[in-house]
Amino acid sequence: MSKVLKREEVTPENSWKLEDLFPNQQAWDKEYEEIKQLTKKASSFQGKLDHAEAVRDCFKLEDELSLKTERVYVYAHLHHDEDTAEPTYQALSQKAKKLSVEVSEALSFITPEILSLPENKLDEFIASPELAPYKFTLQEMKREKAHILSKPEEALLAQVGNLSQAPQTIFGMLNNADMKFPRIKDENGNEVELTHGSYIQFLESPNREVRQRAFKAVYDTYAANKNTIAAALSANVTKNIFYSRVRKYPSVLEMSLYGDNIPKEVYTNLVDTIHESLPLLHRYMKLRKKLLGVDELHMYDLFAPLVDEYKMDITYDEAKDTTLEGLKPLGGDYLATLKKGYTERWIDVYENENKRTGAYSWGAYGTHPYVLLNHKDNLNSMFTLAHEMGHALHSYYSDNALPYRDAQYTIFLAEVASTTNEALLMDYLLKKSQDPKEKMYLLTYYADQFRTTVFRQTMFAEFEKIIHERAEQGESLTPRLLSDIYYDLNVKYHGADMHVDKDIAMEWARIPHFYNSFYVYKYATGFSAATSFSKQILEEGQPAVDRYLGFLKSGGSDYSINILKKAGVDMSSPQPIREAMSVFKELIEEMEKLSN
Repeated sequence: MSKVLKREEVTPENSWKLEDLFPNQQAWDKEYEEIKQLTKKASSFQGKLDHAEAVRDCFKLEDELSLKTERVYVYAHLHHDEDTAEPTYQALSQKAKKLSVEVSEALSFITPEILSLPENKLDEFIASPELAPYKFTLQEMKREKAHILSKPEEALLAQVGNLSQAPQTIFGMLNNADMKFPRIKDENGNEVELTHGSYIQFLESPNREVRQRAFKAVYDTYAANKNTIAAALSANVTKNIFYSRVRKYPSVLEMSLYGDNIPKEVYTNLVDTIHESLPLLHRYMKLRKKLLGVDELHMYDLFAPLVDEYKMDITYDEAKDTTLEGLKPLGGDYLATLKKGYTERWIDVYENENKRTGAYSWGAYGTHPYVLLNHKDNLNSMFTLAHEMGHALHSYYSDNALPYRDAQYTIFLAEVASTTNEALLMDYLLKKSQDPKEKMYLLTYYADQFRTTVFRQTMFAEFEKIIHERAEQGESLTPRLLSDIYYDLNVKYHGADMHVDKDIAMEWARIPHFYNSFYVYKYATGFSAATSFSKQILEEGQPAVDRYLGFLKSGGSDYSINILKKAGVDMSSPQPIREAMSVFKELIEEMEKLSN
């Protein structure tokens, strides 16, 4: 697709069929009005949630309202994303957003009211046959109760809520608006602007001097602002400690894991198991140094291409066919559902004017999921298709197997199905490839995913753990301390074949995820769980496929860790991470063979 089309020029077969959500605008308006009326009913339950029938009827209303609101919201936003400049859908998405807030406010009394009941009353509800469909919800509420304060204290904390956003907001403003990088010389000696967006492109340049210039310019800029950024990050950690102590958690880490009911061992296991696997990353660094043909490997060489750009032109139709072939190990039912997504217009395929960038899978319970792509005819886009359809089929299976309330899965599980698809597709491509150059290109692509998603994110996770523990012990997070901790971790992770440039000590200052504390570990656990699943599927066949489909159908009907465990992946043990590492080891061995 060379010319970017206007939205009205997009052919139906390349666009998603939003009529499956609402046949027309009138149907949407009708549902919108129904929600408005239903919302008024909520208040009739207030102050009356002290017996099982009332709680049941209230939960039923909550489900009906949430589901209808989700449909209205998703429809408006999908239309808005097709063409963000179209005023009709700008207005519609604003209208849906406002409605969503109204509904949330109308239902906001439910949890606090149930939590204010005595413990034995909650136990009674949990055991009540009347409330059987809501047993998990009630158990979750009971679990939460230990960390809920009195009404006046909760009201006070709610007011502090706006203040707690300050560190992230301040960092965002400095990082995205106020901070400017210098201009640098590109491959042709032209002065060009260095931005957040272009930085990675410069690091991927085959020209080493360009990489070095970009690297130096970025970290010099952060170093010039180190005191302000350290103050923002330190304030964020202080805020976390405040909440963990007020809500009576043993530590910030345990508070962060509590929401998904993830045992602390999952986090510490990840860090420990990656530590025992660091010799593999060191071996990859040694290979990288050899393939780049440099005397000294520097931090700015980490994204440099290891093989000449291997052109893989893959049309959208070829991408669909290849993913169907690559995902054959998942069995007939999975493939039939995948085909359905391809033929029944779940997907909005190509870029058009003002279309939202990137890719995602989204939808509303009761209809099939939708996938937004901006497909280019290359390898990356094919993997994006496999990835997003992994999300879509996870939602599809969960929605079809479970009632609305149990079908929503957590972020901890979200990346597993999408990444399993990528792992199976990569395995298929590697087995099929006859061209050594193509094979090396694929191996590099995959090995770098391990480096960036498992090793790098675990290093970030370890950095977060260390700085929170230091602050909890009363230490001040000065720019010097943050840089020293970060530099030492880089030395440890990258090994003797890497010349760890001093500038990298400032990298902590440019990672926005550090303001969403203890989140990044989920990338590493998700990738490890997916690699473990794909390995089991390829080695065991049907029994592993059955377990995996069971995982896809489990939504959020149990705690994430239990859902994975039932399917054969126990994230509280080192096993899945070790299985992922054995795949990484095979990749490195293949690359070493090809490079001799």
